[in-house]
Amino acid sequence: MSESLEHADLGRWRVEPPVLPGGLYQLLRQAFLRDPSKVALEADDCPPVSYGELDSMVERCRSRLEACGIEPGDRVLVYVEKSPANVVLYLACLSRGAVYIPVNPSYTPVELAAFVEDAGPRLVICDASRLAVVAAMLKDLGAHAGVAPLCSGGLIPIGTPPPQLSTPEVRGPVGSDPAVILYTSGTTGPPRGAVLTHQALAANALALCRAWDFRLEDVLVHALPLFHTHGLFVALHCALLSGASTLFMNAFETGAAIRLWRRATVFMGVPTHYTRLLSDPGLSVRAASGMRLFTCGSAPLLPQTWEDFRLRTGHRIVERYGMTEVGIITSNPYGGERIPGTVGYPMEGVEIKVVTKPVAEPGSGAAGELLVRSPGSFSGYFAGPDETARVVSADGWVSTGDLAVLADDGRVTLVGRSKDVIITGALNVHPPEVEAALNSLPGVVESAVFGAPHPDFGEAVVAAVVWDADANPDADRLRQALSKKLAGYKIPKRILLVERLPRNAMGKVQKTILRSRNAGVFTPGP
Repeated sequence: MSESLEHADLGRWRVEPPVLPGGLYQLLRQAFLRDPSKVALEADDCPPVSYGELDSMVERCRSRLEACGIEPGDRVLVYVEKSPANVVLYLACLSRGAVYIPVNPSYTPVELAAFVEDAGPRLVICDASRLAVVAAMLKDLGAHAGVAPLCSGGLIPIGTPPPQLSTPEVRGPVGSDPAVILYTSGTTGPPRGAVLTHQALAANALALCRAWDFRLEDVLVHALPLFHTHGLFVALHCALLSGASTLFMNAFETGAAIRLWRRATVFMGVPTHYTRLLSDPGLSVRAASGMRLFTCGSAPLLPQTWEDFRLRTGHRIVERYGMTEVGIITSNPYGGERIPGTVGYPMEGVEIKVVTKPVAEPGSGAAGELLVRSPGSFSGYFAGPDETARVVSADGWVSTGDLAVLADDGRVTLVGRSKDVIITGALNVHPPEVEAALNSLPGVVESAVFGAPHPDFGEAVVAAVVWDADANPDADRLRQALSKKLAGYKIPKRILLVERLPRNAMGKVQKTILRSRNAGVFTPGP
């Protein structure tokens, strides 16, 4: 257990925190008060904020929320760019007991309206530059929600919505109360609002701090968005709970990240970050000499990228796996063997099982759907009991929708999404296998494999391939090369040469878009 957690006396809680009087914020605040003068947040566009200052700013913002009529349990939808003020607002919502709902600030007003209609917030907080547009959208919807701008320091103006007096007997949040509604990424269907309690978030944060040995002297380079579990919960919670300092990057840029490493010890990224870092000539063993931990998640990391990064920096990236509904599920060990292409072992307190059809023995190498049961699990989808029942069993097992292989020693390797499996002529094709074969061929930068309706086979294999700018694209040559690596039914019947693959904000390839765009690729023309 790390020194920071011992000193904060949090070890006794392990992965099942008690009632958490005051909720998650009071847990985090224990770390704040250990050294109030220490820098908590630092960004290029604002002065450094100490933990003592952060605590005061959170209290002022919490008071503003209260003055605006926000009661515990009220939903606050947040549509702002990444900034330290955004962190203050998030913590103030936790402290007040309001349910925080972050959405991607790149969404258009039309896209934002869908989340407003689904979540029914009491208040929408946006950047000042968007206030008129958001107010007009709410009026058009007839939504019963106020709107307020986020100002510097995490403050919101009093008076929007009209102030309402809070009753003095209102209690603060406790562990079982909802803390956040986080919408899923929507890579396999419409986004759904996962309701996460204070206790679930605390359990995951405590387990992560112990697994990755987070400590008081750590300095995190934060290059992730704050509307996603990776940046908001994994990165931010680990830093705050351990009393570490956080260096904010409002936008990722390789040169700036490498320069920040001189002052840092931890970097958390997505595969796109690492591929871009590898293209920067400044990436070297010397540049990363002060770092102790690099992690990667939110999308699969190619083994070649892992190896190239090791050769350039001397560091072995810790790959981990999680999902919005459950938090972090598995991680390669901090102090043990890290194997590229695998996502390691279950986190403390997390149970997993792989369900195969037909049933296979563990360690047999058979792929099946990964199920998980965890103290960090969500309490259900917002206003979606039927959808929740389809995903969560009566005894608490959550269907991840991911296909995995479980080794004899418990190590997990992901092999695809159950919804992504292509059934062609009654034979199953797992896209990651075909993608790995394609990505190993000269001239291929990356690929995405998916199924499209076919008049003869039901579904047929299609590959979207990003080609090296210096190579000569040749789909027939690719198929010929694949014939030496794959059975014939796995070889794409159509290879589409594309400039880039569609991705969401966290770098995940959006195969729903590829399937939609190419649904008629095998349909005969008129």
